[in-house]
Amino acid sequence: MAVVDLIMPKLGESIMEATILKWHKQPGDPVKMDETVLEIATDKVDSEVPSTAEGVIEEILFNVNDVVPIGTAIARIRVGAAESAQAPAAPSAPAASAAPAAAAVETAPAVAVQTATAARPAANGTANRFYSPLVLNIAASEGVSMVDLENIPGTGNEGRVTKKDILAFVEARKSGKTIAPSVTVTDNRNAVAQPASKADVIATTTDNHVVSYSGNAEIIEMDRMRKLIAEHMVRSKHTSPHVTSFTEADVTNMVLWRDRVKKEFEKREGEKLTFTPLFIEAIVRCLKKYPWLNSSLDGNKIIVKKDINIGMAAALPSGNLIVPVIKNADQLNLVGLSKQVNGLANAARNNKLKPDDTQGGTFTLTNVGTFGSLMGTPIINQPQVAILAVGAIKKRPMVIETAQGDSIAIRHMMYLSMSYDHRIIDGALGATFLNAVAKELEQFDPARTV
Repeated sequence: MAVVDLIMPKLGESIMEATILKWHKQPGDPVKMDETVLEIATDKVDSEVPSTAEGVIEEILFNVNDVVPIGTAIARIRVGAAESAQAPAAPSAPAASAAPAAAAVETAPAVAVQTATAARPAANGTANRFYSPLVLNIAASEGVSMVDLENIPGTGNEGRVTKKDILAFVEARKSGKTIAPSVTVTDNRNAVAQPASKADVIATTTDNHVVSYSGNAEIIEMDRMRKLIAEHMVRSKHTSPHVTSFTEADVTNMVLWRDRVKKEFEKREGEKLTFTPLFIEAIVRCLKKYPWLNSSLDGNKIIVKKDINIGMAAALPSGNLIVPVIKNADQLNLVGLSKQVNGLANAARNNKLKPDDTQGGTFTLTNVGTFGSLMGTPIINQPQVAILAVGAIKKRPMVIETAQGDSIAIRHMMYLSMSYDHRIIDGALGATFLNAVAKELEQFDPARTV
């Protein structure tokens, strides 16, 4: 009987490692082809790893919370041993050859997770329970204390609290069925309640360094994704010299056209017509005219991308942002773009995005107007060279030039801003591209058919 290695899959060109969140199978367990073996997390999205063979799990090479390089063997499967499988063997220690690699790529988020899952207070005299990083992240974002967490009945293996369990608890608490305690006792992964009798809050960091914060304060440890977002934003600023250009566009024709056709469009196509696919259409047309905005930089080489893959910033339930990607946006019509935009936005809201959904972007659009902002100075999504932000659409009195002379009219106006990498995109090219996008929006055909 042959032994097949289960390899940490490649989840995108920019992802070099992944963190193991949970093993669904243990040594000795039978496994079918494409059956989920474990859950992993990258800096983009959480995902499941399926089996690449049918047989019995022979050996597990890494533990929960280990950070594993892409392409590394993470488990071994004995092919054809399903019928002769014996009692599950004890989980083996990580392979000696793989351990240095895992240690070499260990990052701050992994350390924070390990700290958070270490010692916990026992509840009702029972032994400490293990909590996955996903459960801890949900607990931190929803304000669930460790006291509450310890008292949640777990439906997972050995009574572990699953994602379903904690979400059910949060929902019940919001409906008034569960009352959260007034005093919160947490580890350094969660919020620390402000003591009523003290003016200062003391926080102990992961390196045991004690810091005092004066005044009335609440200390909240970043969750894993927020730490990764922070790291990416800092790295982007250190990598690219950012320049931001601004312009405004009269989008009255587009707004009135959408108001007129959106009900018919939804009835016929089964999809809501938002402004986002209309913005993407304009961006795609301009990227074809100015291809350097659809590129990346590799040392002294400019890599101009022939594929136009538009990333769109979307909000996750936790409040964090993620950028799913519409592949080959230049090959989609308005209906296709609408289906892609709505599908990816819904997947993001329901934590259903797949790793491939966030890979391969060549240019990013972010709609800061969704949150009421007039404009913004977005940070480039590496390794891209530009990101465009659209602000809120507002009615304003504007001077209109006509054959009969100037007049003042109420128009739908919108600010656009674009940050770009000044190493390869000069101000002239950046401003020209941005104004071209604005002109595309202003010249929208109000007689266009759906």
